[in-house]
Amino acid sequence: MSNPFTLSFGKEPTEFISRLTQTSAIVDDFISEDPVSQVYMITGVRGSGKTVMLTKIKKIISEYDDWIVVELSPVKEMLNTLVAKLYSDPSLNKLFISAKIDISKFGIGVSFENEAPAYDIEIALAKMLAELKKKGKKLLIAVDETVVNDYVREFASIYQILMREDYPIFLIMTGLFENIYDLQNQDGLTFLFRAPKVLMAPLSIGAISKAYERIFICGMERSKELADLTLGYPYAFQVLGYLYWNQKDNPDMQDVIKQYDQYLEEYVYEKIWSELSSKDKEVVGGMIEELEKADSSVVKNSDLRERLGLTSGEMSVYRDRLAKKGIIDTSSYGYMSFKLPRFKEIAAYWI
Repeated sequence: MSNPFTLSFGKEPTEFISRLTQTSAIVDDFISEDPVSQVYMITGVRGSGKTVMLTKIKKIISEYDDWIVVELSPVKEMLNTLVAKLYSDPSLNKLFISAKIDISKFGIGVSFENEAPAYDIEIALAKMLAELKKKGKKLLIAVDETVVNDYVREFASIYQILMREDYPIFLIMTGLFENIYDLQNQDGLTFLFRAPKVLMAPLSIGAISKAYERIFICGMERSKELADLTLGYPYAFQVLGYLYWNQKDNPDMQDVIKQYDQYLEEYVYEKIWSELSSKDKEVVGGMIEELEKADSSVVKNSDLRERLGLTSGEMSVYRDRLAKKGIIDTSSYGYMSFKLPRFKEIAAYWI
């Protein structure tokens, strides 16, 4: 049997812990007769399972005969691509042709002078959606790793109009917290504030332990040791599983952990660290020093604030920002801890 774990982002691995509750909540809402929302936004730190969850939702929805699922890239022209993908769908092409919708008239594949492409595309898309509505079909658009650029702003603006006009159109976007936050604060896109946000919480340590025990046929003590090393971080579950699988017959835990740190650093943590402000890094450094001083896994907010010379208000700002970025856990009142496995040990070399 080949290694059931993967180091690749976005690829659905052979072994993964599904998020049944959150996935079912979105699917059940979309397919209901009166959906609460036609937009969901999935956010979380890199490696938290956003893409895997999106892929699962797409797969479930696509099994319904009355649904069409289209994924769009946020770094290329989105409206043209959406119209072109719908028009090229064999199950829909005849429908659009019989409705005399000729996309060449809307600037797709044909160059027109003195015409506004976005305006033409909006008309084309509206006509297509009207035909889908007549046939009782619904459209789910998936956008993974959303960023803020002209393509996304244009798409979101027109999506809002089409949604208001009661077309059967649904949207799921995934992205890092800062990108989702920036997008919903763009002029004219505040409707995204009302869209439900799904925060990718850590996986159950118990579920990870059981998975490791089943896959590696090891005892509960070893499987729990491995699970505890992940802190419930989905990408860590994959990396540690991948590395342990390669040594499962005669595992050297020190070597596994050494490789584990290296993969987490190179694949995820270096990027996360590079995106922090200098003050964010200072707060992280202060946390590491306090944790080492107390030989503890949690740091008291007041102790860290005193070490850094910050006011309560300043401390709250940086604490909340690091929490939203998925780096620290603030669930215990008055205390903070690192949410990412081995982040303290790895980041200690950068401060």
